Amino acid sequence: MGTLKTEPARTRLDLLAPPVAAAVQAWPGEAPVDVDDVLVAPIDAELADTAAFCEAYEVGLEESANCVVVAGKRGGETRYAACVVLATTRADVNGVVRKLLDVRKASFAPMTEAVELSGMEYGGITPIGLPADWPILVDSRVIATPHVIIGSGVRHSKIALPGPALGALPGARVVEDLAKPA
Repeated sequence: MGTLKTEPARTRLDLLAPPVAAAVQAWPGEAPVDVDDVLVAPIDAELADTAAFCEAYEVGLEESANCVVVAGKRGGETRYAACVVLATTRADVNGVVRKLLDVRKASFAPMTEAVELSGMEYGGITPIGLPADWPILVDSRVIATPHVIIGSGVRHSKIALPGPALGALPGARVVEDLAKPA
């Protein structure tokens, strides 16, 4: 986890966006990953973007996962999903994701919508604490990674947790080849 100074997220709710803090506080005791294995570390908010973060904190891109919000329309209804992919890959938005959302066309959700609907900061959106009706699509490479670094809902911190925990989140679906190499 590079040079990050981590501590259990449940003890540092101040480093999490409100919906993320609520999800950590409600972490099920029967979850396959214990809440104490969900760690948080403060970072410089100016270094929150993946490439800058990885360089500054000596975290490999293969250990960093991005969460992107995707939107598509069907019958006048907008459908949202979160896609979690390793930083070495890119979500296949108009292939796999479009089919899974059952929409004609899918694209990254506009920043203002993603921020407003998630209750999180742009550049810090994480799959933990997203709206319950959003599917969380997790690339199988993410859950095969022993530990990954993801956003915390805010730009001034990051969450570190076992990759398999992301596949066990409520509403999560592990998808083979959700992403393509970058």
